[in-house]
Amino acid sequence: MAAVVVALLCVFPSFVSPRGSAPPAADATPRLPDVVIIGVKKGGTRALIEMLSLHSDVVAAQNEVHFFDWDSHFQRGADWYVSQMPRARPGQLTVEKTPAYFTSSRVPERILQTLPDVRLMLIVREPTERLLSDYTQLFHNRLEKRKHQESLESLLMRDGELNLDYKALNRSLYHVHLQRWLAIFPRTRLHLVDGDALVREPLAEMKKAEQFLQLQPQINASHFYFNQTKGFYCLRERRRQRCLHRSKGRKHPRVSPEVLRKLHEYFREPNLKFFQLAGRTFDWK
Repeated sequence: MAAVVVALLCVFPSFVSPRGSAPPAADATPRLPDVVIIGVKKGGTRALIEMLSLHSDVVAAQNEVHFFDWDSHFQRGADWYVSQMPRARPGQLTVEKTPAYFTSSRVPERILQTLPDVRLMLIVREPTERLLSDYTQLFHNRLEKRKHQESLESLLMRDGELNLDYKALNRSLYHVHLQRWLAIFPRTRLHLVDGDALVREPLAEMKKAEQFLQLQPQINASHFYFNQTKGFYCLRERRRQRCLHRSKGRKHPRVSPEVLRKLHEYFREPNLKFFQLAGRTFDWK
């Protein structure tokens, strides 16, 4: 199941293609984004932005911009930020996603100053699964660069206990980061997407997203098809099918039952705090 979860949430390549092959309209221009997907890393942000792009009133930035979390980018100013956006017609929503925003302490205030009317989206997964995906990506990135590899358990455990300084562990403490955002933005401006539900029933989650973004209902069942070979949903748009990129869907490392038990026990209380902040619960058994 873990591999299937990773597969759908990372299903699409890190490029959002322009809609169709027609040239952009004369009145289409780049502008500051109306919607920012702020995270979470390995939560399914790529799948989410690809699915949103199925809607004709949504255009998405091609890459993770890192404007608000990288000082070198932020210092270039709003004009540079606009230059990273796609051309949008009047009435269309411009969306960008950078999952590192969620855990950066400086980002909420910077976004508020630059995009006072922005709508935010956050997609989360069961914390242990997210951590395993986080490590898996790091492992393969280091493998491709022929760098020294460390096992997950060597990074995660210290003297038989969880290493609380491990960054991937911190990224799964959703309540710590969410409370910083809610201190800056009203709860009504932030929409939570259930990344695990997105795997099982993508259409249901996307209908909720359309409602939050005040889009006319347009994404429908015909946009999704279950790939029996791969074991998860892929996308269909204008007779073009998009599915798993060859570098995605990697298997998670094998972790001992005792370590998994410790992780689930550790996340139990933080999860309850997150549910309280979010005003909803998630099926994280």
